[in-house]
Amino acid sequence: MAPATPTPALPDGPAYQQIMGVFAEADAPLRARNVCEAMDLDLVPNNINNVRIKLKRLTGRGILDETEPGLFARPRP
Repeated sequence: MAPATPTPALPDGPAYQQIMGVFAEADAPLRARNVCEAMDLDLVPNNINNVRIKLKRLTGRGILDETEPGLFARPRP
């Protein structure tokens, strides 16, 4: 039996917990705008860009996958 790969650590900050909560309930890949809506953030460019940066950071850590440009999902096992 292969050893389980450790789960990458989530960056510090409550926003990352909220983002992962949104993806835990999502049944399809999401865009930054969808994540903002789910987090009840105002849909202004600054909020959308900040969420997009966080999604890219989570992708870089292997916590999320960018299935196509701008579309994020939890990795499939």
